Amino acid sequence: MDKILIVDDDQVFCGLLKTVLEFEGYEAIIEPDPEAVVPKAREIQPMLILMDVHSEKRDTLDIVRKLKADENLGSIPVVMTSGMDRSPECEKAGADAFILKPFRPDELVALVAEVAKKPAAKPQQGVR
Repeated sequence: MDKILIVDDDQVFCGLLKTVLEFEGYEAIIEPDPEAVVPKAREIQPMLILMDVHSEKRDTLDIVRKLKADENLGSIPVVMTSGMDRSPECEKAGADAFILKPFRPDELVALVAEVAKKPAAKPQQGVR
């Protein structure tokens, strides 16, 4: 089963995402702490990471940069979410896609399927 790592500190929202994605046949794994994303991604090797741009603790764009610069994780597609349109910043950080909250479940499922089929960008070199 394909794994999707959900990174968001909103437990209710994560529960809804998990339900939607598991209904579609994915294994959804929730990680509320952005600091744990890189080690968690190394551990579970998800097919896709769905991450909120902002958590209680921090902005997560630097985590996208770390993921994309990592030779073992850089090919994992990252889809960013936010209640504000931060798509230009997310793209610049290396995200593969952005979806504006609130979104319908069918929009998310279609985007996940589209991004998962798209060839991943090569990891960026020298980004820290």
